[in-house]
Amino acid sequence: MLHNVLNQMKAKNLGPGKYSDGQGLWLVKRSKDVGKWILRVVVDGKRREMGLGRWPDVSIAEARERATTARKAIRDGLDPIQQRAKSKRVVKRLTFKEAIDGCYKAKQADLKKDGTAGRWMSPLSSHIIPKLGSIPVEDIDQHALVDTLGPIWHNKPEVARKALNRVNLTLKHAMALGLNVDLQAPMKAKALMGKQRHEVTHIPAMPYPDAPKFYVWLCTLDHTAALALRFLMLTVARTTEVRLATFSEIDGMVWTLTPERTKTGREHRVPLTPEALKVIEIARGRSPNEYLFPALKEKPISDMAMSSFMKREGYDARPHGFRATFRTWVEEQTETPFEVKEAALGHMVDAGVVGAYQRSDRLEKRRKLMEQWAGWLRSNH
Repeated sequence: MLHNVLNQMKAKNLGPGKYSDGQGLWLVKRSKDVGKWILRVVVDGKRREMGLGRWPDVSIAEARERATTARKAIRDGLDPIQQRAKSKRVVKRLTFKEAIDGCYKAKQADLKKDGTAGRWMSPLSSHIIPKLGSIPVEDIDQHALVDTLGPIWHNKPEVARKALNRVNLTLKHAMALGLNVDLQAPMKAKALMGKQRHEVTHIPAMPYPDAPKFYVWLCTLDHTAALALRFLMLTVARTTEVRLATFSEIDGMVWTLTPERTKTGREHRVPLTPEALKVIEIARGRSPNEYLFPALKEKPISDMAMSSFMKREGYDARPHGFRATFRTWVEEQTETPFEVKEAALGHMVDAGVVGAYQRSDRLEKRRKLMEQWAGWLRSNH
């Protein structure tokens, strides 16, 4: 097989066209003065063309050398075209903040409402980014993390834990980009900071024997916070779900919360008892807008309205605690199946294969339970 057919003078005098140098190396000229080198090879049984550079910038000798290197790679079972593309792929160095932003964008689809509430970013924005955001992510080590999170490791344990967890996810994201990061840094930082001195504190709840007297007292009051508390107790919904409740969500004897309105990200239907419907009718007569429990300027009551009211009246319990009050009452006073008890609180009880086949939300069973609960709350009337 012919090779080294061309020489510098011959290549210079050739006009537009394709000219073989042998062994798959071709000079392709667009004009007398401009051209490029092409190597025709067979990789994995497929014919491929690999560019070797512009002519005359790349001389004949250099083109032949590049062609030889490519042929050797093929003999070794490699794809020279893919190898070259990989070598050209330069990974941009990122600051820690840029890496965090990239990780957040990748995670958004997994977060409730695409993370618009800001909860995922909050511990990072407050404690990590201000101190470490400008540092290259590849320079983040356990010592930098200890210096940053050490001061809050024990007095703000939950915030520190969440921040460290998100740092771990960020480093994994950076590694996937091809950056040389220390994936062990969060684990080593945790080892250096030690076990958190933290006792879990629960939201204060009212003992269930005291709930009827409190509910009946609420019925004597004529203001929005008291009315909202009545509805919260009767539905055992979360505080945010109650304060943002709208009349359009009510259909007959069912209050439907869309996936965007629930903690689980799933639709939740709440059975409404006659007592709950009374509250809705009172709210309908009082509210000037779409919210059952409005504040000024066409907004719903604030997230502190019910809690502040209870505190002001001398109660240690808080609104969210009524979910625990209800759950304890169900456990102590009824024979309700576990799945119904949990479903009444909007908890996910059917997962995996069970969830795939069990499609009922046990609405009617929950309705009977909530009627029992409403009867308990009215028992001091």
